Amino acid sequence: MKNYIENLNWRYATKQFDSNKKISKEELDFLLEAIQLSASSYGLQPYEVIVVDNPEVQEKLKAAAWNQPQLTDASHVLVFANMKSVDEKYVDTYMSNIAKIRDIKVEDLIGFKDMIKNTILQLNDEDQAQWAAKQAYIALGNLLSAAANFKIDVCPMEGFNAADFDEILGLKDKNITAAAIATIGFRSSEDQTQHAAKVRKSKEDLFTTI
Repeated sequence: MKNYIENLNWRYATKQFDSNKKISKEELDFLLEAIQLSASSYGLQPYEVIVVDNPEVQEKLKAAAWNQPQLTDASHVLVFANMKSVDEKYVDTYMSNIAKIRDIKVEDLIGFKDMIKNTILQLNDEDQAQWAAKQAYIALGNLLSAAANFKIDVCPMEGFNAADFDEILGLKDKNITAAAIATIGFRSSEDQTQHAAKVRKSKEDLFTTI
């Protein structure tokens, strides 16, 4: 428990990555599995994560992110892309997956499906997209926590042109759009931000017990 808190204190939004250090396949697989296991509303996971490990593509993304160096200096770029809308077909596929994994009948899930139909499917496309983006951010938070626990650096970023990212990554025809990005790798010894004291609200200001 103590080590976990120490690791959260260790992490920060890395500004300079060591471009000579790459994350191993084992480390990347661990981070992706942590994302896969993230919680989401109804378990629907209305998002995808695009893993970019291509210097040419990273250069293009950098240009669409106001030339922030993390896009090319980091080992990988993860793009969290939320669904623009959720339809009944997507929910049906989810129900089938639950039935298969839990070895139950799809018919046994009718009540659960109706609950989703009467909530999420009743939202308009704009509200659905906002809801889906919030789910993607939960996954992003899980990534930050998991990476810190294994001393892997991450910089969560919102400073980019989503339309350009969608174009570069071919997302326009996939009903998903870039919501947030995370550059992952290992901090440069020259990044002075790592030495700055962490600034957070006091517990008294942050928490209210009723």
